[in-house]
Parts: sequence; structure tokens; C-alpha cells
Amino acid sequence: MPRRILAPLALLCAPLLAAEPLLYNRDIQPILTAKCVACHACYDAPCQLNLGSAEGLLRGASKLPVYDGVRTRAQATTRLYFDARSEAAWRDLGFHSVLDARAGQASLIARMLELGRAQPLQVNAKLPDDLDLSIARDNQCPTPDEFAAYAKRFPHAGMPFAVTGLTDAEYATLQDWVRQGAPLEPQTLLPSALERKQIAEWERFLNAPGARESLVNRWLFEHLFLAHLYFEGGEPGHFFQLVRSRTPSGQPIDPIATRRPNEAPGGDFHYRLWPVQGAIVHKTHITYPLSAKKLERVRELFYASDWTVEALPGYGAQRRANPFETFQAIPAEARYQFMLDNAEYFVRTFIRGPVCRGQIATDVIRDHFWTLFQDPSHDLYLIDADYRALATPLLAMPGQFDDIGDLLPLWRRYRDKRNQYETLRHDAYARAPAPSWSHLWAGNDNALLSIFRQHDSASVRKGLIGAVPQTLWLLDYPLFERAYYQLVVNFDVFGNVSHQAQTRLYFDLIRNGAELNFLRLLPPQSRQDYLDDWYQDSGKLKMWLDYADVDLDSPTAFILPSQGAKGAFVETLLQRYGTLNARPDPLNRCRTGECHRPGLPAELEDAEQALSRLTGRPAGGLKAIAQLPEATLLRVQLADGRREVYSLLRNRAHSNVAFMMGESLRYQPELDTLTVYPGVLSSYPNFMFSLSAGEVPEFVAALEQARDEAAFEKVVRRWGIRRSHPEFWRYFNDLSAYLRETEPVEAGVLDMNRYQNL
Repeated sequence: MPRRILAPLALLCAPLLAAEPLLYNRDIQPILTAKCVACHACYDAPCQLNLGSAEGLLRGASKLPVYDGVRTRAQATTRLYFDARSEAAWRDLGFHSVLDARAGQASLIARMLELGRAQPLQVNAKLPDDLDLSIARDNQCPTPDEFAAYAKRFPHAGMPFAVTGLTDAEYATLQDWVRQGAPLEPQTLLPSALERKQIAEWERFLNAPGARESLVNRWLFEHLFLAHLYFEGGEPGHFFQLVRSRTPSGQPIDPIATRRPNEAPGGDFHYRLWPVQGAIVHKTHITYPLSAKKLERVRELFYASDWTVEALPGYGAQRRANPFETFQAIPAEARYQFMLDNAEYFVRTFIRGPVCRGQIATDVIRDHFWTLFQDPSHDLYLIDADYRALATPLLAMPGQFDDIGDLLPLWRRYRDKRNQYETLRHDAYARAPAPSWSHLWAGNDNALLSIFRQHDSASVRKGLIGAVPQTLWLLDYPLFERAYYQLVVNFDVFGNVSHQAQTRLYFDLIRNGAELNFLRLLPPQSRQDYLDDWYQDSGKLKMWLDYADVDLDSPTAFILPSQGAKGAFVETLLQRYGTLNARPDPLNRCRTGECHRPGLPAELEDAEQALSRLTGRPAGGLKAIAQLPEATLLRVQLADGRREVYSLLRNRAHSNVAFMMGESLRYQPELDTLTVYPGVLSSYPNFMFSLSAGEVPEFVAALEQARDEAAFEKVVRRWGIRRSHPEFWRYFNDLSAYLRETEPVEAGVLDMNRYQNL
């Protein structure tokens, strides 16, 4: 990515020492990546201080948080690399320097490191309870002039914050760098010859002239702008993002920074592939593959049939609100199939990303569920032009207007449109052939997905992981596309409370629609009981107030018993789609008594057999679940030096997830369960245990016997890696190393903003 070289800053402290000059990319960024990026990345970086690159350091810090659920006005966007291109421009946007010296004092970053050094933590002890570690804490974000008062008031708030600090060598290196003037240099990721060839081919395709081409390429941009794109045969660690640039191929990229990707670019532009710079962090690293085969697939999908464009659509609010109208000239079959081909990517965009913190959206979903997709050949929106014409005007989504006073009228208008659509869909599908196995898409291993939610974050995996969940989703094209546009393309993390509320309320309707689609697969006489289970207590009020009527009558062609229909459906699903299920799961769905993956070393077989005892048991029986956070990672060391990592995910139970506020009032903690699965299934570890494979049975037994906080404390003291553990960073960074070994394309630095003080 072409970047202007950043000139060394003025001296920040003492005169330069007679020492070998330190290079930022070689000597400094690796330390920041190892010890700082775990907190300081994405929009949830404290004080917006992003330490993943030189550009982030130069931007500095801001007192203005990105996450503000009550602001009445949208705030200016402050996206690194896009919204300002110089230090002066960032200062105009309210950022203050962390590198400049003031009145003979060291820079802010140097003093923050000194403060952290002055207050070492007690080794592997629980931190003081009055030290606020929550992600909702009020970060002070002092300017250089305010630092003395800050240090006096918050003596334990130096950096790294509330965690084992830098080694002596790391600390000395950073302080030497400061004394040398804190010189910066951009990371210059240069595409390989093979990557340059493929970039040229894709840019030529994406900028081809013609009305059809312009419309297709706009749709593709709006669906790939968030991706970290990588090339088949490309260099490891090389990723690219699709941007609109004022400059054509062959020239340095000059990105156009609109608030949303479907807003007017304001003049001529070109689609370009821009190298992703800075440290790769797992929470924003949502990957998508490009290759010659993929390019041919895109041509096949979008240009094989004969269709025309009468006039190119504009970029107004109505065009943003209803992409079904905006892109109606493109065959719907092509649009849906493109999304199905890489369904995991698209579900990740609105479940895992793009904003790094999203309880306003995630509290509308269960903590664990599976997602299936309707086969295109049975999706009426694709195959019935008359139905599509009636449905399209009803598929518009809210969020384009954010006047506080219009919140309720806007919500009611779009809710009513959605419910009119649901009534139309109900009647049309009642006249269509009853659903059967052929109605479920089974085109590749993206057809079966598992979703796990941990409070304000969530993750997506191919395959069916965990015990049979309380709910399943069945997405058709109108639901899939609306979820993507509502939560990704049209969502503005810098928006005000009205915009965010409209987004959350409409996503509630999308979830409800996906659940009802699945319910229609089951026998009519069983549906009400499942519905009552999903919408308990206040959920019944929401059913009456906001949701369309449920189809309790239309027949199904699935041969299922009236009692236990969902379980019978899942059993058959696992048998029929066994070759598509990317994640067989004997730990959580043990059928034979051998509750472990096949082909493991004996010590790991025994470990997994023991871990399986933690699954399928509600917290009412396994009391330790109440003590565990929502995403715990278990590091298991083997005798030969290798290690395996397991995710212990606490699935919180709710009476319903139908309301935006008061989630804690709907918790059913005695029904919480654990999913145990090999691998790192969350970008945000809440805690970590480390033990040998031979200790796993003892660890499991200790959890089974830990019926209160005091007993659980003994487990933590013996095997837990607390924030104050002297080797905390070795263990924490080993999780990223494990990802690089097991899932190299998906690997990135994990986030520790939610690492708990157990």
C-alpha cells in the first residue's frame, strides 16, 4: 500500500544516545504487537489508540469513544487510513499526540509505560476489586498536560493496563526509541508477482465498462468491502481490501472515505485492491478467497444469462434502504448463490464483525444456535417473478434517517412493512409444495453453520458444533440479504441512538423470521410448543405486539414425530449431511461412549474423554458453570511438547431474546450449559487455564466438585493464567501461535479487553 514516509518526530526527551538506531518495523512494532495490540486495536481500542501500525501511533488518542449507545447525534468517523491522512488532519479531528514531548517532559506513551513499571502486580494474584477492568469502564484518556493528575489519581492505570508488563529488554528498547526521537516508518506490504498479476485481473474485471458491469461491480463491492481478501498461491500474511479510489490501476491508491459503502462516491472512481497494513487482529480478520477459479465463477453467475439494465440506480436513502430494488436488474439467483458459495464469510460479517463490540445487536440472538439455508430452487423470491414483484417493496430496512423524534414512527413503519411481507410469504409458501430435504441447500460445507454468542461478541464456524441447540435458523435469500445490509452495509458504528435502535429492533425481526422459517419444517402440531419455549414470559407480549402471525397449519413433507420433532430432525440432518458437516463433534454429541475425536494420541483421547463429562449438563447440576466466564480457553500440553487448545463456551440460557433492554432479567442461569470443542472459537478469551494432558481428568473432577466460589478459586489458583501471571504474555501469545499453526489464513492477534479477573 503506497504510503508517505513518516518523518522522524522531534526529540521527545534527552538528546540522542550514542546507540544503534532503532527501526520501528524491526524493533518496535513487534513489541507493540506482542504486548499492546491485544487491547489497542479496532474501534474498541481504549482512547481510540490503535497500536497495530505506525499510522495508529501517529494518529494518537482521543477522549471521544466510538461506542456510545446514548449519543443523540452521529459523530464524525475516525477510521484509520481513511478519514485523515496526516498528523495535522487527525489533530483537527480531536486526537492528541502520544509521542510529542511537552515542556521538557517525556512523551505520553513513555510516561504511561513508566507508570505501569512503577506499579508491578502481585504474581498470579487476583487484582484489586476496585480496579475497573470492564469494557464499559470510563477511560480517562489524559492529554500530556493532564497526565500528572491522572497518575496521581490512578496509580495502577499505567501501561500495559492491569496485566503483567514488559520485560526489562522490551522496556529498555521502547525507552531508547523514545530518546532517539520515536522515528516511525510505514509497513510496506508489497504484493508478490503472482499477487500483482491477480490484482490486475480482478481490477480489470471490476472496472469493466458497461451498465451491467457497473451494477454488478457495485453489488460486489458492497458485499466484499469488509473482507480481508487473499489470493490462491499468494504470500502468507498478505491480505487486501476492496476500496473505491480516485486513481485507476497502476497509480497509488487514493481511497474515497464515505460513511457507508453504499453512499455516493462524489465523482469518478475505480475499484482497487489495497494491501491491508498493520497487525492482523482476529476480531476484524474476516477472510475471503480470490482466485482464477473464483473469477470464473463470478462471470458464470452474473453474466451467463441474458439480462439488461435500463438505467443505473442512484445512491439516495431509498436505494440504501432497499437493495432488492436497487439491484433488481441482476438475477436474484446470481446474488443469492454468490452469498451461499461463501456463506460462512457473510454470516461472519454480521455475527462476528465489523464493529468489535455489539451487544446492541448480539443480545437479539441466542448464545448457541445452528443456521441452515433454503435451496435456491425452492426460494420463491428467486423462482416466482410475480411473488418477487410483490415482496420487493416490503423488504426495505430502517436506519437511513436518525432523527430522535422519528424513532418510533420509523420503527412502526418498517415493522409493518416487514409483517406485511411475512403475511405475503406465509400465504405464498402455503400454496407451494410442502418443505422437504430438497428445500435445504447442500452445495458445499458452508451449508451448515454454528453460531456462539458471548454477551457482546459472537463467532461463526462451519459445521454443527455443540449439543442440539434450543433454536435453529433457516435463512432464505430475503432474510440473508437483509441481515447483511442491516448489520454491515447500512450500520454506522458512529451513528446515534436512533440509528442503533432501529438496527437492533429490525434485527430482532430477522431473527424471528429465521426461526419461523425453520419451525415450518416441523409437524404443524409441534410448532406451538417450540414457539412457547422460545418466547417465554415477556416474549409472548412481543409476539403479540410486533411479530406476524405464525404458520401453525401448513403441512411439511419431513417425516418427523410430533413429540421430539426437532431432535429427530437434527438426527436425520447429521446422517444425511455427514459429508458436509465440517465439524463432527463427539465431545458434545457422544453416541458410542468414545467421546473423543478419532486418531488422537492416547493421552489426548483420555483428555477429551474426560472433557466430554462437562458437556450436556445444565448449571443446575454442574455448579462450576456459574463460575466460568463465557469464553474460556484450555491449553493442554502433551508429553512430546505439542499442545492442543480447547474452547469452553458458556451458553447462557434466556427465557427469550426479544427485547433490547433488560437482558439480565431474562437470564435462566440454572439452564446454562458448556460447549467444549478443540480450537479457538472466540476472538475474545475471558480466561485461560494451562495444564498437562495427564492433569485433564483431575481438572474436570475439580470442576465437577466446585460447587461454590471458594472451590472454584482453588481451580483458578492451580491451573489458571491470571492477568498477573509472570508468563501471562507467553501463554496468551501462544494462542495466536496455535492459530497460525492450525488455521494460518484465519490467524490473528486475539483480544484481551474482556479477560476477566478471576
